Amino acid sequence: MRNPKLGVVSLGCPKNTTDTEVMLGLLKESGIDVTFDNDEADMCLVNTCSFIGDARKESVRTLVELADQGKELIIAGCLAQHFKEELLEEIPEARALVGTGDIHKIVDVIQAISRDSKLRVMEVSEIPNDYSDEVLPRMMTGVGASAYLKIAEGCDHACSFCIIPMLRGKFRSRSIESLTKEARILVKAGVREIILVSQDSTYYGLDLYNRLALPELLASLNEIEGLEWIRVMYAYPTEATVEILEAIRDLNKVVKYIDIPLQHSDPAILKAMARPLKPESVVERIRKTIPDVKIRSTFIVGFPGETEENFQHLMRFIETSRFDRLGVFGYSKQTEVPSGNMPGQVSQKEKNRRRAEVMKLQHGISSELNQAMVGKEIDVLIESFDEKKGIYIGRSQWDAPDIDNQVYVEDADDSFVDMGEIVRVRIDEAKPYDLFGTAVGSTFDRESSGSVRAGKALV
Repeated sequence: MRNPKLGVVSLGCPKNTTDTEVMLGLLKESGIDVTFDNDEADMCLVNTCSFIGDARKESVRTLVELADQGKELIIAGCLAQHFKEELLEEIPEARALVGTGDIHKIVDVIQAISRDSKLRVMEVSEIPNDYSDEVLPRMMTGVGASAYLKIAEGCDHACSFCIIPMLRGKFRSRSIESLTKEARILVKAGVREIILVSQDSTYYGLDLYNRLALPELLASLNEIEGLEWIRVMYAYPTEATVEILEAIRDLNKVVKYIDIPLQHSDPAILKAMARPLKPESVVERIRKTIPDVKIRSTFIVGFPGETEENFQHLMRFIETSRFDRLGVFGYSKQTEVPSGNMPGQVSQKEKNRRRAEVMKLQHGISSELNQAMVGKEIDVLIESFDEKKGIYIGRSQWDAPDIDNQVYVEDADDSFVDMGEIVRVRIDEAKPYDLFGTAVGSTFDRESSGSVRAGKALV
């Protein structure tokens, strides 16, 4: 039996990242030789994304590039779940497929194809509903003091544009006990911020406890010593209840940040999307319950049947709501879901125009909101250092990694800043999507601080 050196590529969302880290943890525990330099690898594990067309193209492009380099491939995740047999037929270098509900089988898969050079394996459950409540081994793949904690898998909603239920199955929560145990392990390894992710975090617990149990999970995590910030991603409008919002408001470690993809504002488009109506009432409820909250939302433009009148309704809603953070995407057609077969498909040129208009509007709103931060002092989690500019880079509690603002921090005397820790910063300057400031104080005990390094096994 040969022992190939295994490289790793993780594509797509943070939920995919946690799946990759679990597979890496299992592989390391089994003694399989893993490298983070794919040039050294004989075989590559690629955890793919198939959510929208662009993500699918990136996954295929990555697979083709690695195949051209002579790498054998293990294709995992959404693309494997979506296309199954087609990938084995089209990519001769594909030695195995591992579906979204089968990642726990990764060691057996790699050992099988290592024993038999001609064997090709497909471990893709037809309905991906397996989901372990165990705290599985996990290897961090990033550098920093933040870690994602996937609290559930799958989705029970039936949005007409979304393929996730087909790729990930029905909603399945992990228990509060198992999540708290894993969070404690992460914090012990140096993590300061836990970011809760799932397809719909506000739905958490309904399948396990017959109630929306996110407040109880947050309360349990809030008790972990050494944990500084808890962030909730992906709220659903109808489940952003007063009880959940009050927990976010009242628990001191839960950041005052709501990520709630509203998708549109026009009633006709929302009905076609099979999304909740009256998003304005949701925004009002959030701001009324959490006075100092900052809201992030995402919207889709160019949905089938979206007229100029529908689009202008969305523009007025965004202008009135003044979201603190906002993302906008042109509709991505997929024929496997209802919207892909709806009449009134919008041209790519028109989708691009509408997206540009929304971003121009948001640019002005973000500029004004950031200018209002000048002169204030805020806490910033330091994540990196720019050697050329001699400046630290971090995030405030109101900013999620990779998608929101950054804060650039000067510490002239090197008195306050340590990597992976939270520092008090006075904001001196603001740009539309970034803040610039000076470190004025420290909020941690330097001697007891720690940080997570790439490739560190946590469990």
